[in-house]
Amino acid sequence: MPKRILITGGAGFLGSHLCDRFIKEGFEVIAMDNLITGDLRNIEHLFKLKEFEFYNHDVSKFVHVPGELHYILHFASPASPIDYLKIPIQTLKVGSLGIHNLLGLAKQKNSRIMIASTSEVYGDPTVHPQPEEYYGNVNPVGPRGVYDEAKRFQEAMTMAYHTYHKLDTRIVRIFNTYGPRMRLNDGRVLPAFIGQALRGEDLTIFGEGTQTRSFCYVDDLVEGIYRLLMSGYVLPMNIGNPSEITIKEFAEEIIKLTGTTQKIVHLPLPKDDPKQRQPDISKAKNILNWEPKVSRVEGLRITYEYFKSLPKEVLYHRDHKKFDDFIK
Repeated sequence: MPKRILITGGAGFLGSHLCDRFIKEGFEVIAMDNLITGDLRNIEHLFKLKEFEFYNHDVSKFVHVPGELHYILHFASPASPIDYLKIPIQTLKVGSLGIHNLLGLAKQKNSRIMIASTSEVYGDPTVHPQPEEYYGNVNPVGPRGVYDEAKRFQEAMTMAYHTYHKLDTRIVRIFNTYGPRMRLNDGRVLPAFIGQALRGEDLTIFGEGTQTRSFCYVDDLVEGIYRLLMSGYVLPMNIGNPSEITIKEFAEEIIKLTGTTQKIVHLPLPKDDPKQRQPDISKAKNILNWEPKVSRVEGLRITYEYFKSLPKEVLYHRDHKKFDDFIK
């Protein structure tokens, strides 16, 4: 019998790619999403498959899945600044009530559970690159605190269930990831730059653009997640691409890629914006025999072609969702 896996946030950017991968691996996949930031178009190609189910549900409320469940991937959460600044309460609830519900489900079903953590647990790091042993430099009451602390709490709760209930758990710390199905106007740097280029707008950089990021193509990330889930490693593990670049250099790469002639303009740096971001992936290399394969040049080319193919109404639509109905 095929193994069954629940993927929360399954209609989102990463969740939808994970649905594809586990279908390909022969699993029966249940995607769960309340569609606040997810999009059914990301998984519409899967609805015709008998191995695929979709539950429209908010994991902050009680979660019930009938039948056997062998694995759970908890990837439900707003993940971009434009989202978690607009819906801070939901962001905190999915990282607290949501993880409690899913850990309880994993305990009931005797499932292995992986949670999606983030490089944001390191905050504005004082150690570079960031190893898993670094505890971070996070402002819990700053504008980014709702996301950072939700993820840090998820990690603590997961390890508590592992230690106290002997639950089979995994924690992946995800660094900046990009690829097809990203939302064009979600506030993250890569889709923001490409969207501005496609609309003929100047590219906006916060601060001087000397802050760094490390971008991992989505297929590489999914491979790392799959290997970690199937491994025996229970402590947090970084999965990302250590190829570091400044935001200004990255903007120049986007201008070259798109063949546009826009200028780069500078805006004030947001509060608590990380100055450096680069994963130490020594553990992933040694334990999983994993490292990224897709170059930034190739990954950006594929991503740009995807964004170019989107309808114009998507390109010019600034707000993906009306959030007012969800804010409580």
